[in-house]
Amino acid sequence: MATSVDFKIYVYQACKAAEEFVNIYYDTMDKRRRALTRLYLDKATLIWNGNVVTGLDALNNFFEMLPSSEFQINMLDCQPVHEQATQSQSTVLVVTSGTVKFDGNKQHFFNQNFLLTAQSSPNSTVWKIASDCFRFQDWSSS
Repeated sequence: MATSVDFKIYVYQACKAAEEFVNIYYDTMDKRRRALTRLYLDKATLIWNGNVVTGLDALNNFFEMLPSSEFQINMLDCQPVHEQATQSQSTVLVVTSGTVKFDGNKQHFFNQNFLLTAQSSPNSTVWKIASDCFRFQDWSSS
């Protein structure tokens, strides 16, 4: 049974990984979009404003058709997901919100949720996106 100290360390590590991930993700989205699919698992799912995209080829095609972007993150939150819910896979829920401006379009508020899973090798741990849900949050159409 994990102690509360162990859990606090686990939460700290999850938050540190989430912060690093968010910086990498949005920088890659804005500046090196062709590399973005490297952050996803092979069978990852993206839900973009209700539209489902699954698998690396489909994700790559989807990201290529998006106009260039400028993301600004205003809020980041994260929490580890209990191992019983993820078949003992280390998983972190990451929630972001902010603004994005796609080339030729007005600025939008958005929120995005990621489920990251740890992919461990003997030398390192890399966090990959298993699930990604993006939604514009504009309350008015003006």
